[in-house]
Amino acid sequence: MKEIVNEKYKYSELTGKIIGCSMEVHKILGNGFQEVVYQRALEEEFIIQSVPAQREFEMMIFYKEKKVGTRRVDFFVGEVVSLEIKALTKLEDVHLAQAINYLEAYNLEIGMLINFGAKSLEYKRLINSKFDPSKTSTSVKSK
Repeated sequence: MKEIVNEKYKYSELTGKIIGCSMEVHKILGNGFQEVVYQRALEEEFIIQSVPAQREFEMMIFYKEKKVGTRRVDFFVGEVVSLEIKALTKLEDVHLAQAINYLEAYNLEIGMLINFGAKSLEYKRLINSKFDPSKTSTSVKSK
């Protein structure tokens, strides 16, 4: 498995493993499937590669420190990285903005957006500039 590690990024080893697993899935399946197919395949690859990930992990959403709802992130990896996956021919700015908004709503520092729908795998490492480490335990809800 190929890993993409860049030490200038926080959790680089973990995000590198996520990218490597995603590349393996894309190499085998190619593009053209529904998102759920890639989600299931990626879950299997995470298991094979011993990457700690929880699929469709429910996260609490707060507004001014009041819980206003929940949303399931595609994967919560290593209990620190939010992973959103897409199966689109092309990622648009709105998809990137959505993934960043989720990070802010969850109060997570690092996230990733991966698109399996393009001819070549597309991935973005995301950083939440509004991350508040004093509130980290409030956004995570165990199943």
